[in-house]
Amino acid sequence: MPPLPHPGRAQLQLADVLAALGHPLRLRIVRALATGEERSCGTVLPDGASVPKSSASHHWRILREGGVVRQRRDGRYLMVSLRRDDLAARFPGLLDVVVAADTSEATAADDQLPPTPTGKT
Repeated sequence: MPPLPHPGRAQLQLADVLAALGHPLRLRIVRALATGEERSCGTVLPDGASVPKSSASHHWRILREGGVVRQRRDGRYLMVSLRRDDLAARFPGLLDVVVAADTSEATAADDQLPPTPTGKT
């Protein structure tokens, strides 16, 4: 299988990154990846997040194409990691603010959201 498309560091655009971070579930995913370790996509979704596979794939694609995460295939697994170095180089301090932000409002709002249909953010 061909590698998954990712924007290069120089191609990262603030609007794309902010759009990728503009959904409560994606914010929770980014915070879960903030430890810096690479994980399989199936182990990253926050506890209690019941997300259909199609919706999860949609969120992964938005995060990847927005330049927030890097994904690679490893056998039958899709591994994911936060692009901390690239984001810090292009937008210093942005990721630290996102990770440190109060999540109580976003988490409460996320619990009330229906699954995101494929093709929409």
